[in-house]
Amino acid sequence: MEAYANEWIQLLLRWIHLITGIAWIGASFYFVFLDLSLLPPKRKEDADEGVSGELWAIHGGGFYHAMKYRVAPPTLPLPLHWFKWEAYSTWLSGFALFVVMYWWHADLYMIDRGVADIAPWQAIAISAALLVLGWIVYDQLCKRLGLERERLLAILLVIFFALVAWALSHVFSGRALYLQIGAMLGTIMAWNVYFVIIPSQRKLVEAKERGIAPDPVYGLRGKQRSVHNNYFTLPVLFIMISNHYPIAFGHPYAWLVLLAIALLAAYVRHFFNLRHTGRTVWAIPISAALGALVLAIAIAPRAPEPKAAPEFAVVQSIIHARCTGCHAEKPTQVGFAVAPKNLLLDTPERIRANAQKIREQAVATKTMPIGNLTGMTDEERATLGAWIAGGAH
Repeated sequence: MEAYANEWIQLLLRWIHLITGIAWIGASFYFVFLDLSLLPPKRKEDADEGVSGELWAIHGGGFYHAMKYRVAPPTLPLPLHWFKWEAYSTWLSGFALFVVMYWWHADLYMIDRGVADIAPWQAIAISAALLVLGWIVYDQLCKRLGLERERLLAILLVIFFALVAWALSHVFSGRALYLQIGAMLGTIMAWNVYFVIIPSQRKLVEAKERGIAPDPVYGLRGKQRSVHNNYFTLPVLFIMISNHYPIAFGHPYAWLVLLAIALLAAYVRHFFNLRHTGRTVWAIPISAALGALVLAIAIAPRAPEPKAAPEFAVVQSIIHARCTGCHAEKPTQVGFAVAPKNLLLDTPERIRANAQKIREQAVATKTMPIGNLTGMTDEERATLGAWIAGGAH
């Protein structure tokens, strides 16, 4: 009953996380587009009142006229709409899902005994500490480098996350490595809103309420963090779906694959941001596509050394010992109410029907059994691979 309830909790939290994430990302994409697409105001009266740019748009059968002030309008308008709960709800639901799925089942989803034989509490402690450490390092870099050295900041952040990913590849499973980096980036994004963007906006509003000129630096700080969030978005979205694709997190150099894909994703985001300013740099998507192609070729699984195909009885005994605890109509493995992805391997017919999935996850990427919980050996994987190569009869 506990496993059944846990499945429903994960489903509902994932759904909420998806909904709130769409709302937050949609707002982020729109406001960055708006900021980069602004044109100088045509009316002198608007410029004299402090308007720095304006944009006309048509959507949903109507015309919209948006204007941005250099610092603040002459008088504080009411009502004033804030955009914060999209970010907070996304992080809260994501963190809850991370706890329920990964921390609660750290022995299944975070630990791979073939990588490091650590206790669940140690995995959770490392994970929690890195969420905080990631924010501290990022925030301090932003504060110490200021608003003008963005390129240096980007380089240092790439180095930092590359080091963290490399270190985690020696501690966590590949799946947990990816999700941990994603959780760190998502935490930075949400805490940017909570600790920097919203407080900066409050400073602007408070100044207007007191009848004094707001300090422009608060708006600039908020914008800096908002732009950073925009570039983090596509890498985080990739990480959110990556746990369904062992071809990436199951690679021997999974940390390097993650770094390459994250950089390509941020590069693609840069292409769209440039388009918003009226510049179309086709070299970016072309080089990104070529980079993705090279990466796909580089990480393609290599075929194992040829070996004589074993008898099916040998294959069935391996599957029964290593896989059917989870992949059966009634799983016996603690934590599973139903077979993951409804993949059943508890009869000869089902084993043969799913031979290619066995090859992909147990032989090529070695991501199953999850965390190698049941201790499948390389010799057993080779035996399965030989059986499949021989026709899976």
